Amino acid sequence: MSAEQGDSDYLSGHQEYQQVFEELVVVRDRLVAEVVCSQPLLDQIHVQHRESARNLLYYLALRRRDLRPLQIRLAALGLSSLGRAESHVMATIDAVLEMLQRLLDKTTDVTDSGESSIDFNTGERLLAAHAESLLGPAAPGRGVRIMVTMPSEAADDYELIYHLLQQDMECMRINCAHDDVEAWSRMIAHLRRAEHALGKRCRVVMDLGGPKLRTGPLEPGAAVVKVRPRRDEYGRVIAPARIWLYPAEQPAASPAPADACLPVEAAWLKRLEVGDKIRLIDARHSRRSLRVVDCLDQGCWLEANKTTYLVPGTTLRLRSHKGKKLRATEIVAVSPRENCLLLHPGDQLIVTRDQTPGRPEVRDSAGQVLTPARIGCSIPSVFNDVQSGESIWFDDGKIGGVVEKVASDQVQVRITQTRLQGAKLRADKGINLPESQLRLPALTQQDLEDLSFVAQHADVVELSFANRASDIEQLQSELQRLDGRQPAIVLKIETRLGFENLPDMLLTAMRSPCCGVMIARGDLAVECGFERMAEVQEEILWICEAAHVPVIWATQVLETLAKEGMPSRAEITDAAMGHRAECVMLNKGPHVLHAVKTLDDILRRMQAHQTKKRSMLRELRLATHSSGKQDQDGHQSNDVNGS
Repeated sequence: MSAEQGDSDYLSGHQEYQQVFEELVVVRDRLVAEVVCSQPLLDQIHVQHRESARNLLYYLALRRRDLRPLQIRLAALGLSSLGRAESHVMATIDAVLEMLQRLLDKTTDVTDSGESSIDFNTGERLLAAHAESLLGPAAPGRGVRIMVTMPSEAADDYELIYHLLQQDMECMRINCAHDDVEAWSRMIAHLRRAEHALGKRCRVVMDLGGPKLRTGPLEPGAAVVKVRPRRDEYGRVIAPARIWLYPAEQPAASPAPADACLPVEAAWLKRLEVGDKIRLIDARHSRRSLRVVDCLDQGCWLEANKTTYLVPGTTLRLRSHKGKKLRATEIVAVSPRENCLLLHPGDQLIVTRDQTPGRPEVRDSAGQVLTPARIGCSIPSVFNDVQSGESIWFDDGKIGGVVEKVASDQVQVRITQTRLQGAKLRADKGINLPESQLRLPALTQQDLEDLSFVAQHADVVELSFANRASDIEQLQSELQRLDGRQPAIVLKIETRLGFENLPDMLLTAMRSPCCGVMIARGDLAVECGFERMAEVQEEILWICEAAHVPVIWATQVLETLAKEGMPSRAEITDAAMGHRAECVMLNKGPHVLHAVKTLDDILRRMQAHQTKKRSMLRELRLATHSSGKQDQDGHQSNDVNGS
């Protein structure tokens, strides 16, 4: 290479360093200026969070422009591309500027202005300290805590709570939308007893119910019960249907699982003997015969070998096994079936503003719709904030539609998305209005009543449907009004509005000494769109890391495993992503102990490979298995034992 070419390359490289340096200085100056303007806001932040709030404001200012071109240029120069700046924004920028200053032989230090005391180690230390303050210490060898939601049965099942704590559950979550004060008290008492027995500690987390926007009641379905035996692949009966008859005058629950429980006249029932046959004509006008197989004081068991449809008034004619004909009786009552609305794309649905029971659509003989399906809404006032053209979702996103018209007494919805074969909408299913600016208060009257118990017994209170900074202010005000112990606050982010307002809500929550965020991914996925869920949860993790606020990863984690005992491949991968948070929440299920053990194993394994966005380069076993591995003398090695 000629001297001239070398000088040209040097000048070109020097110019590139200078341009990148100047661009990064502009970025830094803008961050400092924006945070200076926010000083009155910072003055309201609790002293324990003030530097963290400053770092959050730096991060928000940094992310208000597209940094990708600058990142590419920094990486090409062998410098940090600012991709891991969340917990120490100014320290990251200053480190890159300092390196550029050395390369450019600059004597003036543009970073010597003391804007932030949070260096690389301090940012991680603050997040770890805040996580421990909120969630308690993590189990040895695992940096991420495990939270478990209590089922109602936990109020009377000490062994369940004992074994969960034994498996290193760090947080016990009680959902205040279920059970009552007495049940919650027993759950907490079981936990305290288990803590004493095991010598461990566990945080109590109580989740306020919040406003529940759900579908209203439906008219009862047909009063008919279908009983059918179990058959094999060839249609042969392998287990008859079992029917429990009990006296209508003295109802008695079946002592074992039954395909149907039916009330009949007590005097007639007492005449039954084992071996008797009961003949009837069912609702389809089919002749059927039932056999008496057991007689108890409370009722009798019958078996059926053919599918039978039974309705109130069905006549039961007894023929004794001794050959005697006895008088007949009728089935007194049959519980109506749960009704539902079967909806397809293109169908119209009327959502009413009252609790009048809804009903399915009515069609004429030609299949034309005479009246569309109707259903009510648990909080009619929300439709004051709804406009035509906005989307509406039902039942965790299983059914989607568009609001066509908003009237004084109802809202007309056009169904746009369901399964190919249609979807059934039932009573008490969730409604989401992600595009509507709803003015629902986060705290309901029931929440305010529950809060006195929560403040007294919980270490953490979770605010459901946190949407605005004013929601957090209301909760803080109510806790101060109670004038007792102040539990930490966790914001449940489960709406699009809550996600969009997260920075302001975080800065408000940081006025309290201890706070956190839960990514409630069920409603959030419906609100933001399932295709955006991965992006949304990443953004929440970044924002919270910048604020040094711990995150709880929640909703449907290992759900199939907890409920059915066998996980899907997809949910194992999903659970592994949970290590990016400070806590992972499991929901209730009959196999929840197995789920806790599995999650514990996943989190311990992932901890050695990843922390937040940074890959950890521990010794990779796969690399030691390579057939091209050489020993110190340069010879091929066939060692496959790994490390």
